[in-house]
Amino acid sequence: MKLTIRRYRWSDLDTILALHRVCLAEVGLVPGDGVYYDDDFPRIQEIYLACGGDFLVGEVASRVVAMGGLRPYDTSTAEVCRLRVHPEFQRRGFGAAMLIALERRALELGFHSVKGDTTLNQEAALALYERQGWRELSRARVGDLVVVYGEKRLIPPAVL
Repeated sequence: MKLTIRRYRWSDLDTILALHRVCLAEVGLVPGDGVYYDDDFPRIQEIYLACGGDFLVGEVASRVVAMGGLRPYDTSTAEVCRLRVHPEFQRRGFGAAMLIALERRALELGFHSVKGDTTLNQEAALALYERQGWRELSRARVGDLVVVYGEKRLIPPAVL
């Protein structure tokens, strides 16, 4: 199965919102827990695209199975948001492919580092960030959950 990564289109909205909800339910996150939110989805153009970030989706056989966003945090740092892979398509390297694509896109957009967060109960996400060279910055309790904050300094490809 080949993952094709492309930029978000408005017609993807319902699909990615459903993907988001399925992925969070899979790890026990629910609306009202202090961590779960989805109010940014109807505003992807404004929150991610129009302000210097991006939002990518990953498809297998024309089915959207993965996603991830980049939101400018400051002039040198972008926040990786909404990194999700449908449970039926996990453990195939798609999360790593999406994260690598987001990091490359952040470099293209002029960012020098990326940051993000996940929860302690999202073990696959924690392992992915660690494998990709992210470092943990801090942890904080939010409701019943522990949120883990991390970052990665981006290194531009060597110029030959």
